[in-house]
Amino acid sequence: MLFERQLLSQLSSKFNSGKAIILLGPRQVGKTTLIKNLLKDSLYLFLDGDDPTVRDLLKNANTEEIRSLIGKNEIIFIDEAQRVTNVGLTAKIIIDQIKPKQLIMSGSSSFELNNSINEPLTGRKWEYLLLPISWTEFEDKVGYVVSEQQLNMRLLYGMYPDVLNNTGSERDILQELVSSYLYKDILTYSGIRKPEILEKLLRALAYQLGNEVSYNELSQIVGVDKNTVSAYIDLLTQAFVIFKLPSFSRNLRNEIKKNQKIYFYDLGVRNTIIGDFSPLDSRPDKGSLWENFLIVERMKQNLYHRNYAMSFFWRTKDQQEIDYVEEIDGKVTGFEFKWKDVTKIKKPSRFMETYNAKVNIVHRENFRSFLKKIKET
Repeated sequence: MLFERQLLSQLSSKFNSGKAIILLGPRQVGKTTLIKNLLKDSLYLFLDGDDPTVRDLLKNANTEEIRSLIGKNEIIFIDEAQRVTNVGLTAKIIIDQIKPKQLIMSGSSSFELNNSINEPLTGRKWEYLLLPISWTEFEDKVGYVVSEQQLNMRLLYGMYPDVLNNTGSERDILQELVSSYLYKDILTYSGIRKPEILEKLLRALAYQLGNEVSYNELSQIVGVDKNTVSAYIDLLTQAFVIFKLPSFSRNLRNEIKKNQKIYFYDLGVRNTIIGDFSPLDSRPDKGSLWENFLIVERMKQNLYHRNYAMSFFWRTKDQQEIDYVEEIDGKVTGFEFKWKDVTKIKKPSRFMETYNAKVNIVHRENFRSFLKKIKET
């Protein structure tokens, strides 16, 4: 089953712009498939960064060597570009000296690829992030009824394409993904020599899903100092495993100002880390799974539609709180997440009055309007 990716139109709009198109994202989310779909009616040169011969050809190549390799091809696609030494300088030569119609590069390791491309390609690139299949993409493909039937499963097994396409084998696919990507890839590219620390930290973060995290507490759980915890969390963020949600604070004296929550880009990965795929209705973490699901799916929509929203949570020291806050062009909106439609819920008046903000309740029956624009009939 091939899903139509929302980013396709964004990438198409930047084609032949004279700048490189950079597509980042975790492994196995469909980056190569998306780009090949973009290029399906074009002739192009495909260079696979996983191929050692390709890496040797591109490594520290000069202008004439690159020109000879490219030949008459006007579209160049370098896949898994993070594996090519000095790929940013190579890309700069291609753009400035050879001037093809289009250079496209994909990479699965933000911390590796960004470090090598940002400076050489300043002003010469369009950069995009592709994440696992979005709810909109899923529902558009399988239809309303099937997506409705599978909602609980998506909170357990996540949204990776292989997982969606192989019902019954989800746990095997996720286990392979976690062991090969989370551990092997990250350890290889980061230089970490103690994988057991990474595993302990991931489990601790998975169990604290949706809660405010304390680096001091995590350091005691994992058995390393706070600075090491911070460095590992930054690494996991750059590797598209987790993301941080900071606290929102502007005016009120007793607002929580520096705390943050941590969520996973994919719930299947999270549940694999803790080894728990028990039915949703019997889980004590159902509320946290629902919260993570809604926030990451909202993030996908904002990314793919270029909605430049800043995302937060909000809490005061006297425990007034809002699960999720968005600020766009100075307008602040709060969202409370509930699995069931709760008719009576007390909204934090101080937040609404201070920021002239609405607070919306998102629940099982109305979540689609939060994640996608419902087509009018």
